[in-house]
Amino acid sequence: AKNCDTGINMLVGRRWVSLPLLWLVGSLAGDPAGYRRKVSLEYNPGSNSSSDNLLHVRAVGHNDTIHYVWSTIGAPTVLLVYTGSENSTLHVNWTKLLSPSPFGAINIEPASSVLYSTAVIFTKVFEYNGANTSDLFKVPVDEFYPTYNLANFTWESLGGKMNETMLTATFQGVSSSPHEAFGNGSISFQVTAYEESSRDTRLPHLLHTANCSKVNFIMSGVPPRGNHSRFALEIVTVEEREGRKQLESLRSIDDEYTPTIFEMAQLVSVPHNHSTTSSFLQWKTTAYSSQRAERADTIHCQYYPLQTTNCTVPSSSIAHAYFGEELESHHGVAAINISFGSEDSEAYEERHYLSWSALIGFGEPPKDTFSTLVIAILAVGLGTPVVLLVGGSITALVTRKKRYSEYEPIN
Repeated sequence: AKNCDTGINMLVGRRWVSLPLLWLVGSLAGDPAGYRRKVSLEYNPGSNSSSDNLLHVRAVGHNDTIHYVWSTIGAPTVLLVYTGSENSTLHVNWTKLLSPSPFGAINIEPASSVLYSTAVIFTKVFEYNGANTSDLFKVPVDEFYPTYNLANFTWESLGGKMNETMLTATFQGVSSSPHEAFGNGSISFQVTAYEESSRDTRLPHLLHTANCSKVNFIMSGVPPRGNHSRFALEIVTVEEREGRKQLESLRSIDDEYTPTIFEMAQLVSVPHNHSTTSSFLQWKTTAYSSQRAERADTIHCQYYPLQTTNCTVPSSSIAHAYFGEELESHHGVAAINISFGSEDSEAYEERHYLSWSALIGFGEPPKDTFSTLVIAILAVGLGTPVVLLVGGSITALVTRKKRYSEYEPIN
């Protein structure tokens, strides 16, 4: 971003460059197709109770539908189910869902329309002493504080925290353990659904499409249990029919949208049995220590190798209600940890705030590319020296030839 700013300042001084014209060209960068989905939110479908939270986000497209089922019944979980029908619907058997055996309580009908399904479960928050290292895997066991198990949290009713116009909802919870002094603090998962392709106006300015939703993990006001506390989030994924997830890192020299951040990480599903359906969990490797989420609030974010062995899904997650019994035996389960903060930063201790964003969606994950504005600046900035060099060379050759042509040949 700094190099881009410098390039702009250099170009402004040249009379033959119109900066407003460059901005106009840059504003045209986007998705001209304008693919849209009709998105609706439904709270606790089929139930009049507000003591349990289940949010159904239905995104209807052309001859297909993406169903997102978010819930804090047990560990915070989102089910993503893709169907080849505009008329597919969610059915919840609440009696079975709230029973000790919830298997089969959540269904998408008609079942024949379901083409793909996956789940993402936010299971635990780790707190540890990061004074000597922020690397989660290098921290001694005795430097960890008792783990926050999100399945045991008490979650506020989603009623009143859902905006059907803005397509947002916030699940806010506190620890129910008497040994964990949360004070007035909370852990939240803020969900945003999208009808079309665009880019978030707030950092990290994630590029999204109509085929994904965003989740914002927020820790606010939770008192740290040490002077150098760092936090990490554990995420478990479920891939249907023994499918598997793959961890990818995408690096770029372009930090136009997220200054100083040059890496995008993503978990993508590996096609199973030549299937063309897939999903993704995508995030920028940064978090923020303020609600403003400005550049100065950037917190180092580190992810760790994907774990695919001995992974389990919390028994209380709604993933069991959809995928059924013996989930781990019949489906691919993986886990990943993401930590926040570096050993030389006390951002959380100073502000008691942490936010991290990720996209969850179906199909190919969005890909950041150079904007038209940056391409125009690079073309002018790099092209000008070439033009001057070529022009100067031609002028020198012509002048040299002309000078020699003034002499008469000697017989």
